[in-house]
Amino acid sequence: QVQLVESGGGLVQAGGSLRLSCTASERTFSTLDTGWFRQAPGKEREFVAAITRSIGSTFYADSGQGRFTISRDNAKNTVYLQMNSLKPEDTAVYYCASKVLYGSVTNVARYNYWGQGTQVTVSS
Repeated sequence: QVQLVESGGGLVQAGGSLRLSCTASERTFSTLDTGWFRQAPGKEREFVAAITRSIGSTFYADSGQGRFTISRDNAKNTVYLQMNSLKPEDTAVYYCASKVLYGSVTNVARYNYWGQGTQVTVSS
């Protein structure tokens, strides 16, 4: 069983930046596809960004394109989400998730392992 732990959330003013981190136990991220998702109150969980195993191809939702960067440090077994130019609409609980099987990286249902989430609040 893979345990994922997120950190780095907090309160930031609009235009500011945050870097979220996700660490894993029992398995390395280089053998898993890993994504970041977010869920705002009253809304469904939505895809934010993903990085594939091995070569580390990256994918982004339109909402974060150009502002968010997902990356992986294999030595630290950590996946990051750098978020710049934050907007109030980015406010949500952000979740790190990993999946074993190949295929779609944007589909919530494809992911096997989830962290507990970290709150990101962007004030206007």
